[in-house]
Amino acid sequence: SRVEALEEAPETPLRALDVLPAEERELVLETWNRAEAAYPSDRCIHSLFEEQVARTPDAIALVHEGEELSYGGLNAQANRLAHRLIGLGVKPDDRVGLCVERSPAMMIGLLAVLKAGGAYVPLDPSYPRERLGWLVSDADPRLVLVDKAGRTALGDTLSGREAIALDGQQAAQEGHPESDPDPTALGLTPRHLAYVIYTSGSTGKPKGVMVEHGGLTEHILASVDKYRITAADRVLQFASTNFDPSIEQAFSALITGAALVIRPNTIWSPEKLSAEIVRNSINVANITPSYFHPDLTKYLRLLIVGGEAFSVSKLKSTDTGCIVLNAYGPTETTITATTFDLSTSSLKSVAEGSYVSIGKPIASKKVYILDTGFEPVPIGVAGELYIGGTGVARGYLNRPELTAERFVTDRFSGAPEARLYRTGDLARYLPAGNIEFLGRND
Repeated sequence: SRVEALEEAPETPLRALDVLPAEERELVLETWNRAEAAYPSDRCIHSLFEEQVARTPDAIALVHEGEELSYGGLNAQANRLAHRLIGLGVKPDDRVGLCVERSPAMMIGLLAVLKAGGAYVPLDPSYPRERLGWLVSDADPRLVLVDKAGRTALGDTLSGREAIALDGQQAAQEGHPESDPDPTALGLTPRHLAYVIYTSGSTGKPKGVMVEHGGLTEHILASVDKYRITAADRVLQFASTNFDPSIEQAFSALITGAALVIRPNTIWSPEKLSAEIVRNSINVANITPSYFHPDLTKYLRLLIVGGEAFSVSKLKSTDTGCIVLNAYGPTETTITATTFDLSTSSLKSVAEGSYVSIGKPIASKKVYILDTGFEPVPIGVAGELYIGGTGVARGYLNRPELTAERFVTDRFSGAPEARLYRTGDLARYLPAGNIEFLGRND
């Protein structure tokens, strides 16, 4: 205890003393962070897609507004574009802008950038031109992939930058091979960047989060296991590419042989979402709480809700076979960090009108709740949430001071390079190890 510690070393600052009994310390640091399985982080994410193409080339990979594209067809188009990008000088860690509406072209472009060794930078065409201009100037991409909507949205912000049109330009790719580019020949490793996604800027200027292949691959493999995605599933691609759940939605389908159903660019209501899920036989969806509708649980096998706090009061009619997961995770730690299974039995202990627990870490993540002295807090006591694991981003693009402030040494890991991300979120442990989100510390 602190009293005993002070008796032994009375000059020790109070905040430096370990307040936790050994058993509780092991519980919060080790037991509740123990993964049931380990996943490799020594692969690039698109190589897992290429292996699936070899297994099921004729299976449907993409569905969009009634049109379908097979795994083999998607891979061939992405490869031709990738070889074109390589010819234009794209190299590992080079950033490539992607300003394209939701469509098969969006996924072709995204895969092509990864296959060429580049890191894609999503630029949502629905964003105001001023914001897009700022993103382009900060990311400074080698080139930008656009469709008609993207070219219009970017306008003069593209001045002086090479733009590759993805719509109506099939002929431009025809001379390029359909074979998978060789990562070894490109010098591409899992330590290179897969994407740079900008934060919303709700707590200041948007920050470009640099995520590497290794952490992304480990996360996608862990999430596929967690969500039990198989080739029989039809997964909704719901989120804008400017939000990292979009890549979880895409690759959880594309490395398992499932069909990825891309949401149209029209604005949907919760009722419209339900209707489209039925119409397209979708059985896996990941949405924000504002789109939640009790009817969804009648049609889906799995519903993941995340992106903002989720009120229990929305969950009055979920006593079905549908698994409902509340997901939490900052962009800086690669998509989902924790999940809570919202089975009806879980809800019985949660007061009506309160927010749902964010649960426990998924297999690829480590989560700690620490006090101002970077020590673990007791169960039930509020502290700041820190996240570790291979999914911790490289840092912020062009922001070395902020990177040093928010990405700190992981003193609980034996690996010398391991880091923790300081989320700025307040949380506490509930008795069974689930985590309650309490808001921001600012």
